[in-house]
Amino acid sequence: MKTTLHNIYTLLILLLCTGTAFAQTSSAVSGKLVDDKGVPISYASVSLLNAADSAVVKGTLTTDAGIYKFDAVKPGSYIIKANSVGYTNAASAVVTMSGDKGSFTVPAISMKAASKTLNTVTITSSKPLIERKIDRTVINVENSLLAAGNNALEILERAPGVTVDNNDNISLKGKQGVMVMINDKLTYLSATQLATLLRSTDGNTVQSIEIITNPSAKYDAAGNSGIINIKLKKNKQAGTNGSLAVSVGKARKWRDNLSLSLNHKEGDVNLFGTFSHGDNPRYRDMSINRTIKNGTNNIYFDQMTRMPSKNSYNSFKIGADWDITPNNTLGLVVSGYTGPGVDDNFTRTNIGSQPGLIDSFLISTSIINSNGKNLAVNFNDRLKLDTVGQTLSFDLDYSRFRNNNDAEILTNYFLSSGGVQHAPLWLRNQTPAIIDVYSAKADYAKPLNKTMKFETGAKFSSVKTDNDLRAQISNGGPFVNDTARSNRFVYTEKIAAAYTNFNKQYTSGSIQLGLRAEYTQSNGNLLGSTSVNRSYLNLFPSLFFNKTLSPKNDLSFSYSRRIDRPNYQDLNPFVYYLDPYTYSAGNAFLKPQYTHNLELAYSYNKTVNITLGYSHTTDASLEIIITQGNKTFQTIANVKTQKGYSVDIFSPYSVFKWWTGNVNFNGFYAGFKSADLYGGAIDNGRKAFVFKTTQNLLFGSYKAEIMAEYRSSLTYGIYEIRRQYGVSAAVGRAFFDKKINIKVGLDDVFNTRRNDISSNELANNFVILQKRDTRYFKFNVTYNFGNAKIKQRERRTGAEEEKAVQAGKLIAANVSSNCRI
Repeated sequence: MKTTLHNIYTLLILLLCTGTAFAQTSSAVSGKLVDDKGVPISYASVSLLNAADSAVVKGTLTTDAGIYKFDAVKPGSYIIKANSVGYTNAASAVVTMSGDKGSFTVPAISMKAASKTLNTVTITSSKPLIERKIDRTVINVENSLLAAGNNALEILERAPGVTVDNNDNISLKGKQGVMVMINDKLTYLSATQLATLLRSTDGNTVQSIEIITNPSAKYDAAGNSGIINIKLKKNKQAGTNGSLAVSVGKARKWRDNLSLSLNHKEGDVNLFGTFSHGDNPRYRDMSINRTIKNGTNNIYFDQMTRMPSKNSYNSFKIGADWDITPNNTLGLVVSGYTGPGVDDNFTRTNIGSQPGLIDSFLISTSIINSNGKNLAVNFNDRLKLDTVGQTLSFDLDYSRFRNNNDAEILTNYFLSSGGVQHAPLWLRNQTPAIIDVYSAKADYAKPLNKTMKFETGAKFSSVKTDNDLRAQISNGGPFVNDTARSNRFVYTEKIAAAYTNFNKQYTSGSIQLGLRAEYTQSNGNLLGSTSVNRSYLNLFPSLFFNKTLSPKNDLSFSYSRRIDRPNYQDLNPFVYYLDPYTYSAGNAFLKPQYTHNLELAYSYNKTVNITLGYSHTTDASLEIIITQGNKTFQTIANVKTQKGYSVDIFSPYSVFKWWTGNVNFNGFYAGFKSADLYGGAIDNGRKAFVFKTTQNLLFGSYKAEIMAEYRSSLTYGIYEIRRQYGVSAAVGRAFFDKKINIKVGLDDVFNTRRNDISSNELANNFVILQKRDTRYFKFNVTYNFGNAKIKQRERRTGAEEEKAVQAGKLIAANVSSNCRI
């Protein structure tokens, strides 16, 4: 099997790297490590050194039986060196490999127990809540008290520069078009379906959130404002262990979340699984006041809507890693969720010819039963080709999302003087939808020398969505098929991509050049009506430059070209009604948008970080509301250009030993310009800012966390978005040697978070006021159980990188600047 795999990998590298062969004649060296009593020493660090200059050639760890092995050793003279916590270092005699033997066994190496022992030491270590790295910002969610009891979408709203509007659109530094990844994999979902997935992800299972505003060529080119990568937790311990987290909370209604994580590692196999359940009823109150011109007169609509919802979810992730050789790991991960929900809406719309005067009114009640299901399978293979960093990895993925929505909308019409205006209107919709996603990718990395590194890779993805709208209508009589609304929309998209990165390290900096090519074929077919076919090839260059000006001053510059292809929900022309006068519809002719992103970043002493950004987008996708006659509908349209400027300032600080925190200021401008947009024109923009701060307090055994946020009012496209602000707080304590952690928190302490917008563009004249049940009290208990040994190898599945973690680095691992001894 090893020979077969070796030949396959050789062939693949030939395809990726134009002919570099790596197979060669070599020998294997193995041996055993024991203590002075002959007992095997497991998980010790063993190095193969060149006898001439003591240079490290290879490294590995011993197995449970104390066995170590080095494959593919060239002829020569070597020394085996071993070290382990609690033992003095040991080394073998010189071992000479002549090349005429297929394998060589080294006599057992004995290690003596260290004569000095360490006193009992208590180490308290944690990563900071927010880390600013050279190419990304990392929010270490697993260390945040505010994460407990929340779902992934609620946690994402707290990330620096991130905002989520009332329609679940995610913006980064004032720009929409963010691509969301989970464990380095694109989700390929609409905003609504992505929100459903994130709400079905328990915050206790989230490890970190990475914000990458200018991704390299290695990443997909999608996302004009960048990529948000949500990393889910994976157990890092050996033996059998896990954790159980239970959360209960109260907003308007009680909510609950339960998650169980298990991990078992034995020998070369690691098994893991996570299971979560949640019940999250929510409320949203909305009022829409709009004025419509009717010749020389106006019609005034005053609409009030109550939107309670009941949502539950069950999610799981199970997987296995198998070390088929010390340098080759196979992985399999299966995940999924089910998310049934009910939306029960009540809307009253008053209609009058003068403000405050009601001539007639209508009452609409709707019930939407939904059930979303997802199943995803990932197979991955990681191969370390040598000890200097040459790696090859493969990923095969399949995902299926299935959504079934059944909706009933009943509207009754009344006169203000009493009586019924006309017969009630009753609409029914069944909208089953299926999304199938296939993808395959390979990545290869090779250090060319000590300062240069080459990366290349290829990826193919295929997405198919099938949406079937089956509509019925009743005007007081029996239901009949509504052929005007019934339809079926099928969308397919295939993308073939390849990339190359070259990285050069200098004494005081580095430079990286990248180029990504993506060929896209898509077809949007509204059966029996409209079919839109597209095919196009795009190149996406990228450049990254870093320079250390002095020990405390660093400067960097980055550039990349990005694309945002419209998702199927934006293309889907189906009509969805809130009431007979208010609805939404997609745009089958929506084009992709292209963006040039530039960033200049400065860091002082790794604590004060300032980033200046500029972006220019053509054919920018913009959500708009159009008023036609006495009806108002929401859709997506292309505008000619969007220009964006931003300044981002982030700095952690320490007031006292027990009081640390960070501040983040993001100022930005987003301007849109289009001469012809549904018969009108827009040319506007406005400066705005978002300020966030987090305070971490330590009082004896108690830890507290306070987060405050203020978003100024801003102009985005045709909308004027009003200011938003809020404060959240939490306190926690660990018991029984950190096996039990208890956290109590309150989101939106003063109940101030709102989503209010207005518009006077494109013949619109409306104000929308919205309030969710954002004040939320929560109580969380986490119980950690099982073996606490450090396992031999730490891995991440999917498109994540493999790491080798030595047991001898136990004390130093994951200790940040906040560590106290």
